[in-house]
Amino acid sequence: MRTNRDHAETAPRLGRYEVDAGHSTVTFRTRHLYGLAPVRGTFAIRTGTIDITEPLADSGVHVEIETASFHTGNRQRDAQVRSARFLDAGRYPVMTFVSGRLDGSTLTGTLTVRDVARPVSLSIESSVVAPRSFTLRATTRIDRTEFGVTASRGLTGRYLDVSLEVRCVSDVGGLTHA
Repeated sequence: MRTNRDHAETAPRLGRYEVDAGHSTVTFRTRHLYGLAPVRGTFAIRTGTIDITEPLADSGVHVEIETASFHTGNRQRDAQVRSARFLDAGRYPVMTFVSGRLDGSTLTGTLTVRDVARPVSLSIESSVVAPRSFTLRATTRIDRTEFGVTASRGLTGRYLDVSLEVRCVSDVGGLTHA
């Protein structure tokens, strides 16, 4: 992982970190209207933990993302995507990402959407490490049809280019070792 020059540490200290949902974002880009119009939006992270272990490659991640938080700024589109035709947020309120493998700057895990689990690899673009926290920036591309979200083929973009900025903090009393 790369670090900010202001911090001497290259990897977070060992232990459990909580995802700071208020300072973390999941953004995406896709296209609609037969690929002609760009769409940008966000999801909210509900909760998450990251366990930093030795070796670093065996560190673990568990993150929950609220499906009802889908937001593009277009109320009609947002309601439609949250509906049973797409994310079915009433029946499947949470998407999860679970990983137990870090290979260099690639975090590999399982994303579960609508009870469909598929492997996903996140490319870690940067990491800023502080004594009791760290912030990761990562990207991936998701094919929504692999997760059973197949409504409006052609009209609605198949792929979502996802960017994450996740701030992780240790507990206030000190690090909890995994």
